[in-house]
Order: sequence, then structure tokens, then C-alpha cells
Amino acid sequence: MAAGPRWALALSSAVSFMVSLDSQVVATALPVIRVQLRASLAALEWTVNAYTLTFAVLLLPGAAVGERLGRRRMLATGVGIFTLASAACALAPNAGALIAARSLQGSGSALMLPLALASLSAAYPPQRRAWALGIFSGVTGIAVLAGPVVGGAITQGLAWTWIFWLNVPIGAVMIPLILTRMPGAARPRTRLDPPGLLLAIGAALALVWGLIRANSVGWASPQISAALAGGVLLAVAFVLWELRASHPMVPVRMFGQRAFAAGNAGTFTVFAMLFGLVFFMAQFLQDGLGYGPLGAGLRLLPGWAMLAMIAPFAGPLIARVGERTLISGGLTAAAGGLAWIALIARPGLRYAELIGPLVITGSGVSLAIPATMSAVMTTVPPAAIGPASGTLNMLRQLGAVFGIAICAAVFAARGSFASPAAFISGFGPAMGACAGLGLLGAVAGLLIPARRQPAPAVHVHTSPQPAETGRQLWTSAASPTGPGPNRPAPTPGSPGPSTPNSTAPAPRA
Repeated sequence: MAAGPRWALALSSAVSFMVSLDSQVVATALPVIRVQLRASLAALEWTVNAYTLTFAVLLLPGAAVGERLGRRRMLATGVGIFTLASAACALAPNAGALIAARSLQGSGSALMLPLALASLSAAYPPQRRAWALGIFSGVTGIAVLAGPVVGGAITQGLAWTWIFWLNVPIGAVMIPLILTRMPGAARPRTRLDPPGLLLAIGAALALVWGLIRANSVGWASPQISAALAGGVLLAVAFVLWELRASHPMVPVRMFGQRAFAAGNAGTFTVFAMLFGLVFFMAQFLQDGLGYGPLGAGLRLLPGWAMLAMIAPFAGPLIARVGERTLISGGLTAAAGGLAWIALIARPGLRYAELIGPLVITGSGVSLAIPATMSAVMTTVPPAAIGPASGTLNMLRQLGAVFGIAICAAVFAARGSFASPAAFISGFGPAMGACAGLGLLGAVAGLLIPARRQPAPAVHVHTSPQPAETGRQLWTSAASPTGPGPNRPAPTPGSPGPSTPNSTAPAPRA
């Protein structure tokens, strides 16, 4: 393997580790932050949500700016913003300053994650990309696994501020490495899409704000109805604009491909399920079963360890059986594990009874996440990798917000924090809702075409001709005969036509 791809894999995985760890590490520190900063419950909620909100609404603009100004340069800029914001979080004198710094952290993450995934995808040919994405997902799984444990250990052993100081030396080392070691990429001949940017920001902001706010003021509140309805209208306007734009920000026409559309739908549901589980399981172990923050984090390890152990091997499995089997089978298994937890949840539950369903759930998620990423990122042509990465990552974050919001609404209808028994009364139905989200993702996975043995390959041009506009690029990419990395690569010495209109059977039937 060349040095360039190795560095791309290492640096992209490190970026994902920072972003994913930060999304998990704060939860176990919230009780201490509440006392030391005299924060209200609403302020604590926004300490978490400010990061998710800015992350979600700026993902697409971040990906577009990165494609326009250069992935490597803007990735380093995103790491710099994230690092400075982490220091600001650690130095925050009050809850308001902490919330503002967390928002800035989210804006840095919105540059980091989609550009890291785009750089990694561009560094590997299609036949090796699934393997690289499996490693990338494994590192992400380690961050998710380590987050609750690291947060509990640091808060209990040092101080809550160190969960943010931890990012500063890592970021200081990564910035020069990204600028000097990350492989460069040719910038596609695209232009920024200001109307699309504004419509995307408005739609995502309204939808995410409505989902986050609904549990505080009620789903029937006029402000929530107005926010969600406005978000839907802006989203429809965004799609209509992108279909007509000569230089679209999002490859909307790619959603005409079953693999691309179903892969994105699977990504949305798997992260909705995963974050709903993380949010409530940590609280169940503490408020329902009486464990401390560090003890709760350690007891999540059997399930979370599967994310680190299985995901690196998902690439060969994808090549062998295809994404459809792994997504539908993995999410069905995960839904079964969650339903098991919902049925056995009770006061005084022995921890040993949770190990089996946690392992099953973690294993299913570990198979599904790399497969959803592969279904999306191996469908698009090289020039669309950046926009596809931004779309995929935005749906991940929106899925996380939606999962927490819907599971919290189910919990609030049946349970409360008044006692362990009252908490568990709502926890069981919330886990049932998570299981339902997993089953929706499994159904989406069934829509992905099954793989078949590729026919003998012929030469296919994957770069758009200079005269192609953005609209033509998305149209040709969505066409069964258009350019795209799903076409088999030519074998050495194999003859083939040299015209861009040459076609080859896709590896899916």
C-alpha cells in the first residue's frame, strides 16, 4: 500500500476518533458541570444539543466549502477550530460560555468529518474502499466505546475540564500532519451554491431545533409545529432547487439509485437507534440500577466492544455477501437485542442478564454501519465523493437527534426520574422504540440491489469531461451506464473501448 493511502487512513480515522469521542464523553460529566457552573437543566441539555445542532446544520456547507477551497486545507482548518473551541470549553466561566464554545466545536466538526471521509474515499480505489471504511468505522466504534468510560474516569479522577483539554495536544499534532501527509486531491470544477447552502441550513436548523425543543415544550406546541413544517417546506424547496441548479451542492439525482438512497436511509436509522440506545442505557445503569458514572461506562463495554472488534472485518464481508445482507441482517439482530432489553428491564436486574443482548445489539450495529457507508460511497463517481460524504454525515447527525428525540418522547409518556421503578417504566418502551427504528433500517437495507459476480471488465472513464455541468454529472452518475466507482476496474492488459460512453455491467443485480 502506498504511503499516501496509509496516511489518509490514519489521519481520517484520528479525525473521526476526536469527533466521535467528543459526542460521547460529555454525558458522564454533566452532573459535575451542573454543580460547578450552577447550570440549570435546560442549560445542561443545550450543552449537549448545541454541539449536535451546529454539527448537523453545517455539515453540507462544510463539505461544499471543502470541495471548493481544497479538502486538505479546510480539514486542517476544521481541526484548528475544533481545538481552539475545546480550549474555550475548558476555560468557560459559566454555562452560557460553555454552550457557545460547544457550538463552535460543532462547526469545526462539520468541516472535519465529511472532509475526512471524502479524503479517505478518494485515496482508495473502489475495490479497496470497503476495507478502508471498515477500519475507519472500527476506530469510530472505539471512540464510541471509550467515550462514557473516559468521561467518567476523567471527571472522577481529575476534573471535568480535562475532557476538553484532551483535544488540544492531539489537534496541535494533527494539523501539520494533515497539511504535509494527507494526499492531495484534484479540485472538481464546481462552484459554490449560495441558494442551496441557505436552503439546506434553514431546513436542517428548523428540523433539528424542532426535534430538540419538542420534548421541552411539547410536540403539540405551535412553535414546534411551525418549526417542523417550515423545515419540511425548506427541505422540499432545497430538493427542487438542487434538481435545477447547474452546479448542485448535493447529488440529489443520485437518490434515484437504490443503493445510494437505501444506504442513506439505513445510515439515518442506524444512528437514530444507536444514539437513542446510548442516551438511555447510560441513564438506566445509573438511575435504574444504581451504578456510578464510571461503573456505568464500564458496563457498556461488552456491547460497545463489538463496534471495535467487528467493524474492521466488515470490508471483506461486504465484498463477499454485499451490503444488503449486512444491513438488513445486522439491524434485525440489533433490533432483537433491544427488544430483549426492553422485555427484561426491571428494578434489581442482574447485570449479567444484560451482557447477551448488549453483545447482540453491538454486533448488529457493527455490521450495519460500514455497510451503509459502503453502499453510499461506492455508488458515486469520484467528482461526487465530497457532496456524497456531506450528505451521508448530515443524515447521521440528524438521525442521532431524531433517535434521541423520539425515544425521549416515548419515555416521557410512560416514565419519569422520580424513582428507579418510575424510570424503568419509561425505559422499556424507549428501548422498544429503538428496536422499531432498527427494523425500519433493516427494511431500507432490503432495497439495496444484491451483489453478483462482476462480468469481464471494460475500460470506463470516471472523470467528467470539462464541458460537463453539475447537472449533467449527477444525471450521468445516476444512469446505469454513467461513470461511477461501482463499475469493475479493468484488469491489467485487458482490452476495452476508450470512449467515455463505454459501459460495463454493474456488480449489483
